[in-house]
Amino acid sequence: MENVLICGAGVAGSTLAYWLARNGFKVTVVERAQGMRSSGNPVDVRGPALPVVEAMGVVGRLRDVATRTKRVCLLDGDGRRIATVGLSAGKGEGLEVPRSDLVTVLYEAASGDAEFLFDDTIAALRQDERGVDVTFDRAAPRRFDFVIGADGLHSAVRRLTFGAERSFVRPMGIFVATTSFGGSVDHPEDVLLHNTPGRLVAVHPSRDHGGIAFIFRAQAENVDHRDTARHKRIVTAAYGDAGWRVPELLERLQEADDVFFDAVSVVDLPAWSRGRIALVGDAASCVSLLGEGSSLAIAGAYTLATALTSASSTGFGQYEAEHRARVRPARRTAKMTAAILVPKTGIGLATRNLAARAWRWSV
Repeated sequence: MENVLICGAGVAGSTLAYWLARNGFKVTVVERAQGMRSSGNPVDVRGPALPVVEAMGVVGRLRDVATRTKRVCLLDGDGRRIATVGLSAGKGEGLEVPRSDLVTVLYEAASGDAEFLFDDTIAALRQDERGVDVTFDRAAPRRFDFVIGADGLHSAVRRLTFGAERSFVRPMGIFVATTSFGGSVDHPEDVLLHNTPGRLVAVHPSRDHGGIAFIFRAQAENVDHRDTARHKRIVTAAYGDAGWRVPELLERLQEADDVFFDAVSVVDLPAWSRGRIALVGDAASCVSLLGEGSSLAIAGAYTLATALTSASSTGFGQYEAEHRARVRPARRTAKMTAAILVPKTGIGLATRNLAARAWRWSV
């Protein structure tokens, strides 16, 4: 029985663990966090991800935790509606699920057949033709037949295998900060968006509580993605003069413990594998702005598991060829999505709002 180490217990990692264990692999997952993350705004499960979660038998659980969101409402500084745009999930073309709930459901599906090591990570990798020797921060060293990096934008596996992050990660000049609303929202079926040039703030409904997202354009800078105090200062400085409910939402951000903050970036690698080590999910191809990255992560993990099962050590090439075909369209539309979501100028914002009045359903 071949044994596989997966770094990262997020969307891609837990999906991959489920399918590899189901297909006869011995699976270990190492996760830096002490438990499942509680933060993150809703993400989509649709397209190629839907048949995967259906085959996993978790669609019922996902429906239980899915949001009831049907519309996006664009608001001016006084809270008046500029335009209303329908969402694909509101038409039944997929599910919108809080990211923390999606990760929990996938983890629970995989945890019975895979070993999970929390509060640990990979410190060193040394591979040869037959396997990979892994040094952990905390656990004793072990040897695996394959190692898969499913550890996100700031992947340790990618850094240890391919080199420094700056060689492959291209910031788009946009930052995102999210946290929970701290209670129920007034409009449980509506995402409320307020823009000023280069800035967006959103209140997003969920089943039990809402979420807040700040998305804004700024010069790329080196920010430790774990330095929450600095993240809060950056967001407050960016939105200090904004109207609508922004002062209230900034106050909630300052009080919150569950803050996620990062630069929106594109990961661009010439190859997703080297020897017996491969990457999946955001570690390989982070391209998303609107939550569809989770669907790509689920589909990519399933494709990788299937390729490894059928072709073992040669399966990485098969996986990459198939999944890059899904990623390319999202990569091509990333700048367009950013322009629509966070227009740079007042003219761009007015043009977006005029177009939004003509939209009936989003794509």
